[in-house]
Amino acid sequence: MSYSRYAIYYAPEPGPLAEFAAHWLGWDPELRVTVAHPALAGLPRPLAALTAEPRKYGFHGTLKAPFRLAEARDEAMLRRELEALAAGLDPVVLPGLRLSRIGRFLALTPRGDTDALETLAARVVRDLDPLRAPMTTAERARRRPEALSPPQAALLDRWGYPYVMEEFRFHLTLTGSLEAAEAAQVEAVLAPVLEPLLPEPFAIRSLCLFGEAADGRFHLLHRAAIG
Repeated sequence: MSYSRYAIYYAPEPGPLAEFAAHWLGWDPELRVTVAHPALAGLPRPLAALTAEPRKYGFHGTLKAPFRLAEARDEAMLRRELEALAAGLDPVVLPGLRLSRIGRFLALTPRGDTDALETLAARVVRDLDPLRAPMTTAERARRRPEALSPPQAALLDRWGYPYVMEEFRFHLTLTGSLEAAEAAQVEAVLAPVLEPLLPEPFAIRSLCLFGEAADGRFHLLHRAAIG
């Protein structure tokens, strides 16, 4: 299968959190199949509607946002570079994850000092950037540069994505855009279900290569062990 874009994400190892998150979003990127949503009472809208925006990507934390491969680069080369990069990094271990509101959506965010995580993400962005094709005018416009701060716009032009380096904030998205009242309802339903599934500590021990298929869904193609 061919893929139009690639991304480097954190994705949890197979286990209770990964399984629940796949069902919550309705898409399992590792098995590459649509899965049934859980039956949860008290949500303000059908779960399929609440999770429509993040579903195509699968449950993940972005390290290097989706990009097209540069000319004369291919997936095999990207895998080799990712393996080499991961081998030279150290795992990142943090106290855990928490359910948070980020703007108008819900996500899991890390607890504790995130300096090591930010350093890892910056290495992924920087070291793999030679494999990224330059943005087209249309791709840049889709990032709405007019709505970005000057530093974010500069990062967009340099790295193809505005939320990297000093603007990086690691998160694992759980919903699309919600009204404030909806967010409170979803949080009330989701928090007690997630609580026993959240890892303590939270460790990033691999880098995951994802690819965007023809239907727009992202597939987990390869997991490169860190260290």
